[in-house]
Amino acid sequence: MSDELEALRAEHAELVNLGLSLSMTRGQPSDEQFDLSNGLLDVLNSQDELVTPSGVALRNYPGGATGLPEARTLMASMLGVNADEVIVGNNASLMLMSQVLLCCQLRGTAAGDGPWMGQSPKIIVTVPGYDRHFTLLEGLGFEVVPVGIDSDGPDVGAIEKLVAGDPSIKGIYFVPVYSNPTGDSISDENVDRLVSVSAAAPDFTIFADNAYCAHHLDPEVRDEPKNLLRAAEAAGHPDRVVLFASTSKITFSGGGIGAAAASTANVAHFAAWLSMSTIGPNKLEQYRHVKFLDAYPGGLAGLMAEHAKIIAPKFAAVQAKLGERLGSDLATWTDPRGGYFVHMVTAKPVARRVVE
Repeated sequence: MSDELEALRAEHAELVNLGLSLSMTRGQPSDEQFDLSNGLLDVLNSQDELVTPSGVALRNYPGGATGLPEARTLMASMLGVNADEVIVGNNASLMLMSQVLLCCQLRGTAAGDGPWMGQSPKIIVTVPGYDRHFTLLEGLGFEVVPVGIDSDGPDVGAIEKLVAGDPSIKGIYFVPVYSNPTGDSISDENVDRLVSVSAAAPDFTIFADNAYCAHHLDPEVRDEPKNLLRAAEAAGHPDRVVLFASTSKITFSGGGIGAAAASTANVAHFAAWLSMSTIGPNKLEQYRHVKFLDAYPGGLAGLMAEHAKIIAPKFAAVQAKLGERLGSDLATWTDPRGGYFVHMVTAKPVARRVVE
C-alpha cells in the first residue's frame, strides 16, 4: 500500500508542477462550442432584413413584451409547445424566471387567488439542485422546502405529502431533463403524478427550468420525458406549469435568448407584468437567432449534434477515469445521456476535501 501511495503522491506532484489553471465553473461551454455559432455575428447584413416577415421593424420600438413572432415559433419548437404559449426575452432564462416569480409574488398567477406575498409562500426545490434557483427564491422572499431527487426525477411521493396539507406551498422549481447537477431526468410516470398532485394551494405551480432539453450526447439515445405543459393540460390543470429554456449553451452564453412557456392565460398575465418594465426585448438578437438556426444544416438539432461531437468524448473520458481510478468502493456517480453534469457521491463524507 505504501508503494501505491507514494506513486499517487508522485503523480499528484507532477500534475501540480505543470502549473495548470483550470476553471471548474460548472456548465460553462468551451470556445470550441462558441465557434459553432460565430455565424450569428453577421447573419443580419442587409437592409432587407430590418423588417421581419411578420412585419415587425427591428430598429424601432413596437413588437411587444412577448417577443418576435418568429422567435416565439423557434422557441416553441424547442420546448414542444405552441407559439402563442411562449414569451421570448433576452439572454439567459434566469431573468424571465425572476420576472415570473416576482409577478407571482405581487400579482399571483392567472388562475390564482391574488398575490403570493403575504401568504408566507414556500417553493419546493430538489436537493442537490441549482444554486442560482435557491438564491433567486430566497432573494424574492420565498421559503425553500427541499426534497430529494433520483434517477426518476424529484421525489414525487414526498411532494404529494407536502402540498396536500399546506396551502403556503405555492410550487416546485426544478430541472426536468439532465438535471443540474445530477444529470437525472424525470420519468413519464412522475410527470403524470406531479402535474396531478392534489395541492392545498389552488394556484400550485410547477416551474420547470428545461435548460438542457436539447442537449443530448447521442441523438439516437436520449432522455425525452412527457411534455409537462401538455401533461398538465390533460390532467385538468392547464395553468399549473411554466417552462423555461434558453440558447445560452446552444449559441452564445453572453448573447442568447431566453424563453418561458405557459398556458395562454398565464402568458397574457405575465406579459402584462413585463410590459410595465420594458417596451420589448432585443429584437435584433432574437431575429439573429431565428435566421441563424433556420439556416443551419439540420436546424437546431443539427447544431446540437455538432455540440455533442465536442462534449460526448469529454463525458466518456470522465466516465473512464472515474471507473479506472475510483471504482464503486470509493464513490458512485451518474452516467447521463446529456446535459452538462456528472454527479459523484463519495463513500465517505469527504466532499469538501474532494473539491479542494
